[in-house]
Amino acid sequence: MARYTGAVCRLCRREGMKLFLKGAKCFSEKCPVEKRNFAPGQHGKDRKAKIVGYGLQLREKQKTKRIYFTLEKQFRNYFEKAARAQGVTGDILLQQLERRLDNVAYRMGIATSRRQARQLVRHGHVLVNGKKVNIPSYQVNAGDEISVREKSLKLTVIEGAVDFASHQTAPNWLAIDREKRSVKVNSLPKREDINLPVNEQLIVELYSK
Repeated sequence: MARYTGAVCRLCRREGMKLFLKGAKCFSEKCPVEKRNFAPGQHGKDRKAKIVGYGLQLREKQKTKRIYFTLEKQFRNYFEKAARAQGVTGDILLQQLERRLDNVAYRMGIATSRRQARQLVRHGHVLVNGKKVNIPSYQVNAGDEISVREKSLKLTVIEGAVDFASHQTAPNWLAIDREKRSVKVNSLPKREDINLPVNEQLIVELYSK
């Protein structure tokens, strides 16, 4: 399975904002965005070009893709599926990304980042309706129950993540039980339930050219 293996803090610096790809480090003084809030590279500090039109659309797409830690081909497939569906394309696109199993695992608080949640899913620590699912892009549905495999409950990574996530606000579309390390999908997420600094309309305009 293809995945990004480069330095993730460079991605945050390129977008000029925290994408929370490194978990607890993003909230500490060690965060590179705090220390070097300019684009990576030799000329990143001096390059201050005004971004308009296509540049704005591209940066919005890159930012969203990186927040959910997907690659370009997969992200494009999400858009094409959203474009074929009935409804607002941008809202459906974000709904699909939010319904990914690795994102739900992150929301339920067993990982400090979506990248870490992806690894937990791939290693078989997450159950959907009592059955092991090791596909990070698996789409959860209303009524599904996501939990942690019993043998995995004592993992240091998961125990530390639960403490870290205790201050986070749970999305309205999920009923999270942090003590039992489980979550039930109450409904499909709506746009107002997805609290992200993303302008999905710019992404739609980019792919619609």
